[in-house]
Amino acid sequence: MSVFLVCLAAVVALYLLIYYNFLKGSRCKSTAMLTGKTAIVTGANTGIGKTTALELAKRGARVILACRSKERAEAAVYDIRRESGNNQVVYMHLDLASLRSVRSFTETFLKQEPRLDLLINNAGVIGSGRTEEGFGLAFGVNHLGHFLLTCLLLERLKQTGSARVVNVSALLYHLGSVHFPTLAALKDLVSGQSTLDNIQAYCSSKLCNVLFTRELANRLEGSGVTCYSLHPGVIRTEIGRNMSLWLRLLTVPLIWLFFLDAESGAQTTLHCSLQEGIESLNGRFFSDCAVLEVNAKARDDALAKKLWEESERLCGLS
Repeated sequence: MSVFLVCLAAVVALYLLIYYNFLKGSRCKSTAMLTGKTAIVTGANTGIGKTTALELAKRGARVILACRSKERAEAAVYDIRRESGNNQVVYMHLDLASLRSVRSFTETFLKQEPRLDLLINNAGVIGSGRTEEGFGLAFGVNHLGHFLLTCLLLERLKQTGSARVVNVSALLYHLGSVHFPTLAALKDLVSGQSTLDNIQAYCSSKLCNVLFTRELANRLEGSGVTCYSLHPGVIRTEIGRNMSLWLRLLTVPLIWLFFLDAESGAQTTLHCSLQEGIESLNGRFFSDCAVLEVNAKARDDALAKKLWEESERLCGLS
């Protein structure tokens, strides 16, 4: 029995060593305070979005939780207000799977809020299904909804000055692709709805996030507004809630052993949102609170420009 306990202790110690030295990641070092500033965080009712919103609230920001579920968002507002001591935390309804909802959200926001200092496009999904307009769920929510949201808020960001747009992507963008004939024919980046198709669609939507950030940076040059995309780490979140039951059951043990918690996962988002002196890195991709070079596909300016123009057409902006 004693040998078993020694072996178990050794395994636990090795796991903790690996977790805290290789998996835990860096932390945002900025001490910036945000009193008088306003931030929007999409998908802020859970996971890294909620953790991000809490940290911004602790620093004094007015924080808009842009979420689909009123019940869950209001519960998050209560939690964040209580923990931060900041009552300037509010919920506004936003369903990124509906371009109509995105337009309604921005119309309400622009009427009620005089400034916007931080737009954090955090929400993300993986799984089967279609948006209200018939787009594939991952493409429609992870890219197109955020694209329209950002475009409709650009003037307010510019008016505020020194504002930032932060797009939460993922290293899985490496496995993504953008095939415009498929998008034109099927309103999606993949041709099927199998589990593998859903994973591929997610990876491709994350590539869209990186390309969108790159083109946005080009268009924002000289405006005082900067933007960044990032990999938050491999996080224990509810992003896979639309995955099949068997796949979720298969991945749960690995998720709890090796994936980061929400606080660790929010650090690179916070770094891109708050860190002083990174304005010269406009349009770049971050991981573990540092710049990470992207592959050739994600640096393709022609592809980024074409994706922007196609996204404008799909959203009815052109």
